[in-house]
Amino acid sequence: MIRQLLLVVLAVTLVTGRPDKLDAELKAAMEAKAFMEAKAAMEAKAAMETKAAMEAKAAMGKSNDQVSGKGGSDVNDGGRLLSLPEADACAQRPKHWERNGHWYFLSTNVSSYADIKSDWLDARNLCRKHCMDAISIETVEENDMVLDILEKQKLPYIWTSGRLCNFKGCDREDLQPVLINGWFWSGSGVKLAKTNETPAGWGYQPWSATGHFKRAQPDNAEFEINETKESCLGVLNNVYKDGIKWHDIGCYHTKAVICEDSPPLLQYITATNPNIKL
Repeated sequence: MIRQLLLVVLAVTLVTGRPDKLDAELKAAMEAKAFMEAKAAMEAKAAMETKAAMEAKAAMGKSNDQVSGKGGSDVNDGGRLLSLPEADACAQRPKHWERNGHWYFLSTNVSSYADIKSDWLDARNLCRKHCMDAISIETVEENDMVLDILEKQKLPYIWTSGRLCNFKGCDREDLQPVLINGWFWSGSGVKLAKTNETPAGWGYQPWSATGHFKRAQPDNAEFEINETKESCLGVLNNVYKDGIKWHDIGCYHTKAVICEDSPPLLQYITATNPNIKL
């Protein structure tokens, strides 16, 4: 029964790229929806496990990332879904380094992922399999850590969980203009600082001052080239002779990823696997 409830709530609250923390009313509505779905599911005891899987798949398929880019969605092409974690993979997840109680790993330093570069959604799913998510860089210390890793590993770029709020519900006045006020970390739901200002307490601007058209980032440059929206946030290593900086990028591009522990996914696996050691 607990597993069924958690599956439904998780499916509703962890939809691909949904910025839950951006809107209290939206979050409240989602919680109410989760309660109603959980109640209905618990009444269907005869088909509990099958129904749970089907509801989770259906709920996660209703992604707000169905925004128009060249060829359709700029994130979720092909109807792919945001994945649930796997208990064994979580228990045996790679632990390359730890910071503030969070474990991290770099995909290129894991033998099974060493030669794999993924688009933004698949990069998140690679992490989520292990009860992790693509990194959300919420502090200057965490960003300095990322810069150090890219420099020492000589990586050209990596994905983060950064996402532009450019889908249904993102036309609110407080998110405009969206390139400045509409970015959030999909791994944690935390909104980014205004992109045209140095984040409070950082001492430097993480976004690049240049790009393909030699404009400050983010600038949605690829849309001017082929009508693909640059809706995802990557960290590039001196690609534009600008040092290691943040750039908005078309989500279909493939890159390595830094994964970090996801408390909601770890809690879910712990609750549904009482004897597991994470």
